[in-house]
Amino acid sequence: MMILVGGEKGGSGKSCLAQNIAVYLRCEKKASVLMVDCDPQRTTSDWAQERSSNDELPNITCIQLYGKIRNELLSLKERYDYVVIDCGGQDNLALRSSMAVADHILIPLRPKRRDLKTVPHMEDILSTCKMVNPRMNAAFVITQCPSLPSLAPRILEAKEVCRSFEVPVLNSVTFSRNMYDDSEESGRSVLESEPTGKAAIEIRSIIEELLARRKGEQNEPTQSVAYHVAS
Repeated sequence: MMILVGGEKGGSGKSCLAQNIAVYLRCEKKASVLMVDCDPQRTTSDWAQERSSNDELPNITCIQLYGKIRNELLSLKERYDYVVIDCGGQDNLALRSSMAVADHILIPLRPKRRDLKTVPHMEDILSTCKMVNPRMNAAFVITQCPSLPSLAPRILEAKEVCRSFEVPVLNSVTFSRNMYDDSEESGRSVLESEPTGKAAIEIRSIIEELLARRKGEQNEPTQSVAYHVAS
């Protein structure tokens, strides 16, 4: 199975999500996992290298691929239970090639106007790629949300923007937490740094919701979820 974490907007936490999803699949699902880093900034490659220096952490292989990578991805898909792809924040050949073959596509967006401006273009890209990959399961996820309950309307408004373009958006979100940065710097996942912490709960919720989605499912307004996770 192939999971792509990508999108047009940089800074929305794509690499962080991809890394944590890979650890979840490797450690909690006991699956064989390969990470593919398509971002020239090498954030995930550097994370994997840092991780490999710690013998206490289960190894996760990471390779770099750029450009037209469809055939390479299809070949790798046959050799692992999961291939998790981290695509950088821009519309490029690697992103579109990955979308053409991915089973699940997760597009992180912060609840900010400059991130939400990319939704129409991402919807166009998804529509184009769906012509060659009609079974793709794509969804937006709102990330780095403000934790103050008084700012919860921003999360709901961001979700409504996504829904207005008929693109599914997950109920689950991530909040802005230092745990994400601290874990990444040490080559860890939040699942390993604080297994029962709020960040770990967010990651489990996101990947489990994404994998559980079925074609045609509709998401309901999630005000109660946002307040619950923030508390």
